[in-house]
Parts: sequence; C-alpha cells; structure tokens
Amino acid sequence: MQILHADDSLLVLSKPSGLLSVPGRGEDKQDCLSRRVQSLYPDALVVHRLDMATSGLMLMARGAAMQRAMSQLFERREVHKRYVALVDGWLAPAPTADGWGLIDQPIALDWPRRPLRIIDAAGKPSQTRWRSLACDDAASRTRVELEPITGRSHQLRVHLLALGHPILGDALYAPDAVRIRSPRLLLHATALGLVHPATGALLSFESPPDF
Repeated sequence: MQILHADDSLLVLSKPSGLLSVPGRGEDKQDCLSRRVQSLYPDALVVHRLDMATSGLMLMARGAAMQRAMSQLFERREVHKRYVALVDGWLAPAPTADGWGLIDQPIALDWPRRPLRIIDAAGKPSQTRWRSLACDDAASRTRVELEPITGRSHQLRVHLLALGHPILGDALYAPDAVRIRSPRLLLHATALGLVHPATGALLSFESPPDF
C-alpha cells in the first residue's frame, strides 16, 4: 500500500493486486486496505472500492461529513477514473475520430453463480468507454485504456468479456487458457481526477501499471 496524497479531507492511495479494499467474511479476510489506512488515519472512511484482484488508485475520506461529500461526487459522476488492462487477442481500434469506443451493455447479478455478473437486458444500465493503446501480435494481446461511466461491480471485466477480449489473469471471467497467462489480473486504476470537496482545487493523480 502506498499513500500518494494526504490532507485533512481525503487520502489518495495505491492498492496492490491481491489486497481487499474492505474486510471480507472470515478471520482470514480481515487484512485490507481500509484497515491498514485506519491504523495510520483513524478517521479514514471508504467511499468506493476496487476488486481484490485490481490494483491502482483509491480514495478515502477523512470523517463522516467528507465521506458524504465525496459519495455525492461519485453519485454525480464527478470523479473521473481511467484504467489500463491487457486483454486477450487483437482488439482493433474503435472506428471513431478519437479512437474511443463505447460498450453499452446492462449488467446483472448472476444469481446461481453469485457474486459473478452477466450481461442481461434486465440488468442495470452500464457504460464503459475504451480505446486500444497498443497491440502485441506476437503475444496475442492488446493494451487497452478504459473509462467507466457507470460503476457496476466487475463492470470492466464483464464488458471486456462481452467484447470477446477477456482480461489476462482474470480468475473469475476469463477462460482457463487466458487466465493462466498471468499470475494476477492485469487491470490497474491508473488515473484519478476530481475537484477537492473542501478547497475547490482540481486534483489529478496518476499511477502507471507495473505490467
């Protein structure tokens, strides 16, 4: 865990892959980012999460009032996040002027296999912007930049699977041949931007992936 920014209102952290954001069920799932941070900042509170397998930038609030203010920023989609992933196969660039494509597929809980999610017409509206950054033909993989518009659980993993390009190392959604190509999920929260709720200053953070 790395603390990239700390002030009286909020914290910006870099979470490693394999660490829970919040405690899970069972004694073996109590070590997590939020508890590690709270050992240093007792007033730190969670405002959003990353999947255990995902690495990268996370925010925490200092105190309940700031937690409410930051939660409202997320609800109004005023916290801007970008991710980088390595996906299976050659994902051709979107046929748009700026190279950005849009995945607009509703996501629902897969009840028989929960906590997995599926694309389902009865699910919640879910949108992800994406663009191909680089294709590695020899390794049959593509580096992709992702910008979630909505914030559904497992959204990026499910949407890329729907495109036919699951993320390398994805133990939940990728077929075995794709999962075993990496010992971890190759998905990283690489950029974060917001207006500071207390000062009005524009905050922008970057965290390059290690893959």
